[in-house]
Amino acid sequence: MMKLMVLNLPRDFTKQNVAEMFKAYGNIRGCDLVLDEETGKSKGFAFVEMALDHEGEIAINELHGSKHGKNKIRVKQAE
Repeated sequence: MMKLMVLNLPRDFTKQNVAEMFKAYGNIRGCDLVLDEETGKSKGFAFVEMALDHEGEIAINELHGSKHGKNKIRVKQAE
């Protein structure tokens, strides 16, 4: 299993948007979009757990630097 951190997401992205983006690269064990407690809106980053390490590596290679709306997202292995 590999946990990924996704940064610089568009603020209007939902948990479902993030999950759909990563499903193309393998099985997802979990997806957590970080929300602002006061507004309930996205803070622009999320954590995604890919079932297999190689699927996480493929997702990083394919999605890191990709453009979504006006944002160029960053994807890396979470520490």
